[in-house]
Amino acid sequence: MTKTFAAAILGMVLAVVLGGTAMAEDAAGDWIGLLDVSPAVKFHVALHVTAAGSGYAATIDSPDISHYDAPVTDLVVADGALSFFVPSSKGNYAGRFNAATGAWEGTWTINGRSWPLNFTHGVLPPRPTVTGLDGDWDGALQLGVGMKLRLAIHFKTGPHGTLGTMDSIDQNAMDVGLARIDRTESRVTFTIILVGASFQGTLDASGQSISGQWHQGGQDMPLVLTRRAEGQTQAVLKRPQTPVKPYPYREEDVGFDNAAAHARLAGTLTLPQGRGPFPAVILVAGSGPNTRDEPIMGHQLFLVIADHLTRHGIAVLRFDKRGTGASTGDYKAATTTDFADDALAAVAYLKTRKDIDPRHIGLIGHSEGGMIVPMVAVGDPSVAYIVMMAGPGVNGADVWIEQLRLILKAANVPDDTIAKALTVRRAMVDIVLAQKDPAAAAVKLRALLAGSGTPAQVDALIATVNTAWFRDFFAYDPQPMLRKVMCPVLALDGSKDLQVSAEQNLPAIRTALADNPNAQIIEMPNLNHLFQTATTGGIAEYAQIEETIAPVALDTMTDWIAKQNARP
Repeated sequence: MTKTFAAAILGMVLAVVLGGTAMAEDAAGDWIGLLDVSPAVKFHVALHVTAAGSGYAATIDSPDISHYDAPVTDLVVADGALSFFVPSSKGNYAGRFNAATGAWEGTWTINGRSWPLNFTHGVLPPRPTVTGLDGDWDGALQLGVGMKLRLAIHFKTGPHGTLGTMDSIDQNAMDVGLARIDRTESRVTFTIILVGASFQGTLDASGQSISGQWHQGGQDMPLVLTRRAEGQTQAVLKRPQTPVKPYPYREEDVGFDNAAAHARLAGTLTLPQGRGPFPAVILVAGSGPNTRDEPIMGHQLFLVIADHLTRHGIAVLRFDKRGTGASTGDYKAATTTDFADDALAAVAYLKTRKDIDPRHIGLIGHSEGGMIVPMVAVGDPSVAYIVMMAGPGVNGADVWIEQLRLILKAANVPDDTIAKALTVRRAMVDIVLAQKDPAAAAVKLRALLAGSGTPAQVDALIATVNTAWFRDFFAYDPQPMLRKVMCPVLALDGSKDLQVSAEQNLPAIRTALADNPNAQIIEMPNLNHLFQTATTGGIAEYAQIEETIAPVALDTMTDWIAKQNARP
């Protein structure tokens, strides 16, 4: 989320041709606005519009994240409306001019989420100039035993004052803007609005080191930033399994429709060399606004899986979830059932292709995708097989509660503290399920969570769970659907998965599939939720592990799929 939203602001430059001259006198000039994402995350933006031939050219600055003069593509001003698109973030702005207030009043939308953004005439004050910091600084946060998060901080003084950005190398989150950079004698401070963090430290006499505290999420962690020597390169994220072009197979950008949802799904189809028709697999992503490669902490799970399968003669379709990446549709309002409809549309699309064998189309679903693929198999009996990677076998509320217990236990949190946290989480589930009105649910959730964190943290948690998706997830029991699946099923889970516990879910899946003679359920030793070879299974470990997915998991799926494709 951090990287995506930074890109959204970073890209906003408008060099455009207008659809008409209506409102031209209102578009030109300097405009300022406040993008209000949450109580803790707000961005000032400045839009500078000038006449350019028959249209306009414009730039947008966001001083709060150190980005100026950043480019985008399309702007349309016509009939009192303003809209533009940002390719780098797949974000959209749409608004209308209010003559009474003299403002463009609209919304900024990215990955299916929208926030109000209004522009009024004005100019933001310049950023201050800070001396003695220009250059690159490296440091690392210790997250636990043997776990660290490498950071690189970059300061540069120019015509807009002293700007700064941060790279979180192990999360593959780059160019995250800094705010409120200040140096008073040896005291150095800055904030990172996007991640709700701040730093306060002391610059040593040599000017080569800043020792201080990183504050985030109510916690303080020591952090020492060391000035990088001239000519020294920045550390890089190692992901050895990520394939590098040219590939020994064909790759095609494709699109297909879920007409009922008014969604156009965009994806990538990889095809082995030759004419085909080929057996095919559709990859269905886990929860969250995932794009086609299912990127998680610098890993691209679906890119690696697609590469492996295609090298073994299997065509693979992977696609951006509705309302994310290049796909249209409303992500924010969608539930798991809606995403299953999108996957059904993917099956229908592959059946139209002459280079795909319609008798051998299967699906692999990861996490939430593991809930979805049984729905698809029941909805379309032509589906040849499904693979559930860390798919739930019990009710979503129980999965969510057990997930918290395992994560806290792995972090050595005392048992009594865990018990209290689980009681609160169960109460949250009860409120969300009982209160169908989100506004009423928010009131009760805020009362329940009062004092359990900062107001911003409480608001963020409420905004996360008080949604149609979570209501659907908490209430959904996958076992009735699993009992209806007649095609072959491979269910995999890692023994060190803390998000969808093998101990909790695999027995339930085994019971539900007891009457399916072609079901195989496997617990894979020492693998986590991403199917990496893991030490603890903790979420913070995902970024530390260079392996994207264990070869044993890739081979197990590939060999099993080959056997299904050999079936008449």
